[in-house]
Amino acid sequence: MYQIEAFHKPSPEKEILGKQLKLMAKRLWFIITWPSVILATLFAIWLLILIPEYLNQSWMHVKLLFVFLLYIYHYKTHIYYKQLQRDEVKVTSNFMRIWNEGATFILFAVVFLVILKSSINWIFGIIGIVVFGILIMLGFKIYKNIRSKNPEA
Repeated sequence: MYQIEAFHKPSPEKEILGKQLKLMAKRLWFIITWPSVILATLFAIWLLILIPEYLNQSWMHVKLLFVFLLYIYHYKTHIYYKQLQRDEVKVTSNFMRIWNEGATFILFAVVFLVILKSSINWIFGIIGIVVFGILIMLGFKIYKNIRSKNPEA
């Protein structure tokens, strides 16, 4: 989102910020994000090899579905990353603010599933996930209002 905002600034601010933000994004993506995906995948496979009974439990099937959604999210985020590195701005910074919460929402759902495995608690888990999504959207709207009144916020 910051790269998109910098892209719309006047020169020389655009070039200076753009160059620095591209470098920061590259470091974040290849030093933190991709290694985390690889390590998490390896540990997940290892866990399922050690405890294959998890694959017989319905909560694990739902969890793996959310993990699959997280992989799709990561892939799409990689596409956005590559576009921004080429100065191709195809989405708004507000869209990216919402998109940025996608991983939080999915990971929250995964943690809920792991903690609340029984079928009675699943109802509360689903309600909690919906409430969490609503709170994220409310937070986004409040932040958008604050930024519209004060662009430096």
